[in-house]
Amino acid sequence: GSMTTFFFYVMVLLAILIGAYLYRVLQGPTIFDRVLGLNGISTKAIILFIVIGTYSERVNMFIDISTGYALINLVGALAVAKYLEQKGLP
Repeated sequence: GSMTTFFFYVMVLLAILIGAYLYRVLQGPTIFDRVLGLNGISTKAIILFIVIGTYSERVNMFIDISTGYALINLVGALAVAKYLEQKGLP
């Protein structure tokens, strides 16, 4: 149906955006570019999980997975920020 086509295009678009962020992570040039790229990837992955959950009609399970992934991402970003703060980067 038309909804299946819509979900397919949304998933493809999110995969393309994740690829763009992955390019930023791999190319840099600064550590801040890499951290922002990783945060962008995780945000798009969370949205992708919700879309997959909606498509498969199991959205409750995927919301739980997405929430856990978001919390792990937050803790990781705070750890990197604390590390960079201690390192003394501007």
